[in-house]
Amino acid sequence: MARKLYYENAYIKDFTATVISCTGGKRGFEVVLDETAFFPEGGGQPGDTGFIGETEVIDTVEKGGEIIHICKTAVETGKTECRLDFEKRFTNMQQHTGEHIFSGIQHSVCGFDNVGFHMGEHCITVDFNGVISAEELERIERLSNEAVFKNIPVEALYPSDEELENYAYRSKKELEGQIRLTKIGDVDLCACCGTHVAYTGEVGIIKAVSMMNYKQGVRITLQIGRKALEDYKEKNRSVLEISNLLKAKTEEITEAVERTLEKLKESVFAYSVLKKELFALKAKDAEGERFLAFDDSGSADDARIFSDMLAEKVGIAAVFSGDDENGYKYAVTSRNTDVREIGKSLNAALSGRGGGKPDMVQGSVAAAKEQIEEFWKSI
Repeated sequence: MARKLYYENAYIKDFTATVISCTGGKRGFEVVLDETAFFPEGGGQPGDTGFIGETEVIDTVEKGGEIIHICKTAVETGKTECRLDFEKRFTNMQQHTGEHIFSGIQHSVCGFDNVGFHMGEHCITVDFNGVISAEELERIERLSNEAVFKNIPVEALYPSDEELENYAYRSKKELEGQIRLTKIGDVDLCACCGTHVAYTGEVGIIKAVSMMNYKQGVRITLQIGRKALEDYKEKNRSVLEISNLLKAKTEEITEAVERTLEKLKESVFAYSVLKKELFALKAKDAEGERFLAFDDSGSADDARIFSDMLAEKVGIAAVFSGDDENGYKYAVTSRNTDVREIGKSLNAALSGRGGGKPDMVQGSVAAAKEQIEEFWKSI
């Protein structure tokens, strides 16, 4: 079994090790070293990446008690220089330590257990087995960041079986063998195999960006450390762009959006009134058993409203709304004929989809205006 340098010093960036074996695998070449600073995926933390010699390590996993470095190309046995993608590693250390702080404080505030933890590419999600209020979440976030600002030491403990009985620690599953505890002052004590920063100040910031009901509890999305800064940068860019579009100060964009939405609502209503008046004019002289009309808005609602108006004048009315490039929404309506069979034929002939009731069928077709007109003549 390889010596685990990442437990001795989580800040090792490069080291010299001996390649014991290199064999082909499903994802690449599986390399075993006599000692390694590459952390294997575990406890919710992704495996490290980097280089063994000039060969890229794309993942690190643990299999059968061995630490396996998944490499793009083969590596020769013997001594070689190794280096981590330490920026990624340090970000993971920030994320993992921040999650411990947040979960530990949540446990002290609400008493719920952390029953799920995922460190994704863009954020962390944590699942708790109880419902947390918005006020409690705000308090947990505030206390978590106060713990960061205090720059508390983060320690790794390896208690004996006898000593372990004296520790009240968090754990998501039953553990066997030597238990490794991560201790963050009086903030948290948790069984954990991951890597962590040495002091909480290195975490930077902990921000809860969303909370949703999940199973019997909640799922909280966190942004921590460097990723919290990236998230803030992106959201700040969006706010500035919206501010410029609305010609409003950033602190006034909520009110500006509300005013814009109200104006849009008024415009939509005015459009609806005018559109109905236009349809009424177009329907004024409609007559006959079957009547076909076109509308260029591409709106399914417009097709429905217009066909319904026409059905007052004719036996069967069909309205196709759209254009040849984007396709058409349709509505076929009748006051005295079951139009469902027409709808089926229409869909079959014009690559359409849709359905409805005896008095109206609706859907869409991928056909040109000329094809629609030819179909209507043929029925």
